[in-house]
Amino acid sequence: MPSGFLPLVSGIRAASRDLVRELGFMNRTLAGTGLPPSAVHAIIEIGTAVNCTAKDLSAKLLLEKSTVSRLVKSLVIKNMIQETRSQIDGRAKLLSLTHKGAMVFSAISQYAELRVSGALALLPEPTRESVLAGLEAYTAALTASRVSEDAPPPCAPVTIEDGYKPGLIGRIVEMHAAFYGRLDGFDVEAFEAIVAGGLAEFMPRVDKPTNQVWIAHQDSKIVGAIIIDGEELGDGPSATKAHLRWFVMDDQVRGTGVGKALLRTALKFCDERGVTETHLWTFKGLDAARHLYETHGFTMTDEYPGDQWGTQLTEQVFVRKNVGD
Repeated sequence: MPSGFLPLVSGIRAASRDLVRELGFMNRTLAGTGLPPSAVHAIIEIGTAVNCTAKDLSAKLLLEKSTVSRLVKSLVIKNMIQETRSQIDGRAKLLSLTHKGAMVFSAISQYAELRVSGALALLPEPTRESVLAGLEAYTAALTASRVSEDAPPPCAPVTIEDGYKPGLIGRIVEMHAAFYGRLDGFDVEAFEAIVAGGLAEFMPRVDKPTNQVWIAHQDSKIVGAIIIDGEELGDGPSATKAHLRWFVMDDQVRGTGVGKALLRTALKFCDERGVTETHLWTFKGLDAARHLYETHGFTMTDEYPGDQWGTQLTEQVFVRKNVGD
């Protein structure tokens, strides 16, 4: 540690101890709830998350899986949270607040907001913004320091290329089967056949100006793909509409930003060619995918029941208008 850091480190440590005490973490219960700090934080994270599993909670709270398992069980017994089977992965259980848990979550939020607003009211205007900026920067630095100490060896970089590559059809089918095979009752055999047939029909025309495929590579392995089909919607040679198809990622790169990069690349292709509408079809329950689509300008325009995949699913249609329209 640089010698010049010593006074600063001592001061930050002292301020951190004071902060912990002022926030009540030395007490057996927190925020006037009668619950221990770990339970209060669990309720907050479950209440604010789109989807939350015990694994997600463990990562968010930086607690061991066994500790989180006991914590979840205690909150279920207290009727504050409930577990439901995920439609995406039948092995996973989603955590959500019960009515009682939602009331506790609301009380915690009100308590915290009063404490924070009361403290901010005592500070001059310029200092308020610096408090937020300083806390965010310091927290991010603490996280980066922890991750750098505990991180596994860095993964090879991922590169994105366009155009067909040998073995691409089989690899896209394989990634689709691995992901959608987790859905309860999903007929993976029929699904693989449909995906493979569609890809076999598309690839001979991938070089047409309205069509393109992009592949994400890591260590020479295909870990993601996305396709724009400018002909499939029957829109003629002008290609004012495009179909976004076979967008899929390998598990090892989920959450790394590779999916966002592929999607942005495909949408940029559509925008540059004057496509007015980009359409895609998906299933209800794939909340992470839906969030990704909606943050990139897609809006759900239709949904309907379908059973062609071996189980009753709700199919959804999303449409994105060209950003220039």
